[in-house]
Amino acid sequence: PQVRPTDRFAELLLHVLSGRRPVHSMLRHTVGRAYDDLAHLAERGPLRTRGALPVVRDIGYFEPRPGALEVFARIGAGDQLRAMAFRLERGQDLRWRCTAVELGGPRRPHADDD
Repeated sequence: PQVRPTDRFAELLLHVLSGRRPVHSMLRHTVGRAYDDLAHLAERGPLRTRGALPVVRDIGYFEPRPGALEVFARIGAGDQLRAMAFRLERGQDLRWRCTAVELGGPRRPHADDD
């Protein structure tokens, strides 16, 4: 069976945020400020662990309109549980790309946020 884009992107983002993949591996999979937000998050290494490797435990999503998915994932590492949210949008080329990513905690302010 074909892997759903929600599952695929959750794994890709998890690998970047846990330090198992470099941030630049997401260049072709992100648009807009999603790449900058991901780079900022990855810089802090929020999902790097010394014990059990983090894994995606659960995924859910909402489709606000055709071609857009708001996704949440529960990330577990040992007895720790974190929340990750991201948005996927399908382009005219029918490829899914990440347009936003957040990890539990305060959001990073943007220059155009007033």
